[in-house]
This record gives sequence, C-alpha cells and structure tokens, in this order.
Amino acid sequence: MRPRGTRGMRSLRAKLTLANVLLLALGIIAATAVSLMGMRHYLLQQVDAGLGKTRQSLSASDLTLRQIDSLAALAIVRDRFVRPPMSEQPRPDSLFAVVDARGGVRPLAGFPPTESQRALAAAIGDPAPLAALPGPRDITVRDAAYRAIGVRLADGNYILIANSTDALHKGISKALRLDLAVGTLLLALLACLTMFNVRRRMRPLEDMVETSSAIAEGDLARRVPSSRETSLEVEQLRLALNSMLHQVESAYRTRERSAAQLRRFVADASHELRTPLSAIRGYLQLYDKGMLREPEERKRAWDRMNGEVDRMGRLVDELLTLARLDQRPELRLRNVDVSRLVRDAAADLRAQQPERPVTVAADGSVLVRADESGLRQVLGNLVANVRTHTPGDVPVRLGVERADGLVRLCVADEGPGLAEEDAARIFDRFFRAGGGAGSGLGMAIVQGVVRTHGGEVAVRTAPGEGLAVTVTLPSGAPVPP
Repeated sequence: MRPRGTRGMRSLRAKLTLANVLLLALGIIAATAVSLMGMRHYLLQQVDAGLGKTRQSLSASDLTLRQIDSLAALAIVRDRFVRPPMSEQPRPDSLFAVVDARGGVRPLAGFPPTESQRALAAAIGDPAPLAALPGPRDITVRDAAYRAIGVRLADGNYILIANSTDALHKGISKALRLDLAVGTLLLALLACLTMFNVRRRMRPLEDMVETSSAIAEGDLARRVPSSRETSLEVEQLRLALNSMLHQVESAYRTRERSAAQLRRFVADASHELRTPLSAIRGYLQLYDKGMLREPEERKRAWDRMNGEVDRMGRLVDELLTLARLDQRPELRLRNVDVSRLVRDAAADLRAQQPERPVTVAADGSVLVRADESGLRQVLGNLVANVRTHTPGDVPVRLGVERADGLVRLCVADEGPGLAEEDAARIFDRFFRAGGGAGSGLGMAIVQGVVRTHGGEVAVRTAPGEGLAVTVTLPSGAPVPP
C-alpha cells in the first residue's frame, strides 16, 4: 500500500536503478569511443608508416621521369601475362601518378593517363605543398577516402601516391555496430542485475516501511526483521529503529497501565468514600425525620458520624500522600538514626497493645541519609498493619542492620500470613486481603516512600507462617554534623 503523500513520486529503487544504468551506459559509450579511436589511430599509423617508407625510398633514389617511364613499361609487359588490363580491374586500394609542377598528369610507357590518375591529380591540385608536408594527408578521390603523399623527382616532376582508407573506415564502422550491439545486450544484462541487486538491497528499507505501517495500525509488537544480505549502515538503522520501537511500545504499555490504574484508583476511591458518606447521609435522614428520639440513640448516631468523618479524613490524607509520592517530591535528606526510629515504633506499639510481645533488634546507631518523616511513616504503616490484621497476643519483631552498604529494616509477625495470590497484590492500592479492615493504602504508601529513597520492599509470607516485610535502603554517606 502506497503511503499518503507519495503519489507521483518516483521510488528510491527506481532512481537508484536508473542512475546505475545511466552510469553503466556512459561507461560503455566511453569505453567504446576510446577503443574505436585507438583502433583508428593505430590503423592510420600503419597506413602512414607504409607511405612513409615508400616516400623515403623514392626520395633516396633520385629518380627522374624517364627512369620511372622505363620501369612502368617493364611493369606493363609483366602485367599483360599475369593480370587483366588495368581498365578491367576494380577500383584499386592504392593510386599512383606522375605530375608536373602545375599538376598535369604525365603519361607513362606511352599510355595516356587513366581516370584514376587524373582524379588523384585533381584531388591534390598543386603537388608542391603536399611534397613539402612531413607526412601524409587526407584526400577524397571519387567519393573514396585516401591518405596521400607527394615526392619531388630530380627533374622537377612529382610522384603522387595515395592509399585507400575506405577499408579502415568500414572496419571501424563494423566494429562500432558490433560494439553497440554487444554494449546494448551487456547494458540490458547489467540493468537486470542492477535492478535485482537494488531490490535486494532495498528490501530492509521496505521491511521498515511495512513495520511502520503495521505499528501505525496498532501492532506495537511488530519489529523490523533482520536480513543477512544488508549493509552495515542499514543494519545499524534497523537496530536503532527496533530500539526506538521497543521504547515506544514500553511507553505506550506503561501509559495504558497507568490509565487503567488511574481508572481503578478513581473507582476504588469513589467506592471507599461512598461508604462513609452513605452512613452519614442515613443518620442525617433519621435525625431529620425525627426518628432519633432517645438521647442514647442520638449520641450513638453522632459517634458513628464522627467515626465515618475520621475515616474519610484518614482516607483523604492517604490519597494525598500517594498523589504526592507519584510526583516524586523533593526529600529533606539528613542523617537519620534508623535504630532510634525502630525503638520509637516498638514503644508506640507496646503502649497501644500492652499484651502483644514485641522484640526489638536495633542496638547501637545505624545512620542513613533519608527523610525522617518518610521513614517514620513507613514504620508507622508497617506497625499499624500488624496491629490491624493480627490478634493482639501475636508476637512481632522489629529489627535493623547494615550490610554491604545497605540498611535493612524488618518488621515480622507470627500471624496467619497471606496466600500467595494475596501476597502478590499486597502493594496494590485499596487491596485488603480477605476484605479485612483498613483503607488498603498503607502498604502502597510504604512502597512509594521507599522507592523515593531509591530502595525496595520485599514480602515473605505463607499461610500460617506470619508476614515479614523487609525494607532495603541505600545507606549513602552520612554527612558529619
């Protein structure tokens, strides 16, 4: 499916293929041109070399027209027995003529000049400039190309010699046609190979587009697959994109969980507040209708309404505490003696429940960099949890120790303990095991405070084996007073 906004745009694959084919075509054309130019230059050099040797021989012999005429007569006598007459021969590859200083053709061996000799003389005109040149020059005789030289004889006449280059140019033309045919086939083959290679190399990018489209449609778990046939840069891009997609998915899942928790939190908070409000509304309606006639009934109703108001107040305070913890508040860190806080919490528990056996293992001083009010709230909630959910005669142990740069605070009771599924939800907001008493926010507050200090909370429990909560905090470096 083509993405929106890309209609009319040429694909990168087509652009790369076209660019590669154009470069290959230019390369083939350049190679063909250089090859043919080199071939033409070489063949012309061969023609010029033959003409040069002839010129040197004639210049060194000091021939005259009379001598050449005698040599021509001998050649004619020979040719009558071995070759047909000159008029019956096809157009020769070499032309020869003897001209005077004005360019007139001189007869040889008593024969008048041939048409080829007259055409050669007419094409050259004045023979003196040609004889003065250091090498051959191009001429055209009866629509045929020649390379010609001129040699001045001792008696003032000139010998004109021309070698045809038609065969050379025809050979070059044939080679050009052959090169073009082979080059076209080679270009077509290379174009197919280039298209295949570009398609194979572009496959990872197409996978990225498909993955992005799938994610846009809601498939957040989709990732760009790996490929063996890919470049280092594309593989790095794939890894970076997958890493980003993983973070996007994690952020989305976290947001969804947060939204679900918020909805559940609002629903639970509404339910928790609705119960005391309903009780208060019921007593007020009874009072309004005059149904509370006896003083004892009115006092009991008043006490119940005060109790529900206190319960709502505590619930609101705990909700505000959780909201503040969610915003990562700035802690007032200072040196705190955790042993002293443990002993204070144990003393408070003994005062509230004198019959409960309380054991304290907090000798000496254990300092930690922390917010003292936060740690007091942690201990208070743990002790309140013991007081609320265990019988008054169940022993409890409070202890603190330092080990491996960490401070461990433990509150353990010998009460009924929790089932495994309840222990897994003990830090959920508004969770109460077995529908027991309390707001269900105490342990959530404990976890929130501990996390703001960079620590963690662990629970060890089993049915009938009590409950042990261990708070682990980084001790930090105590600042000297």
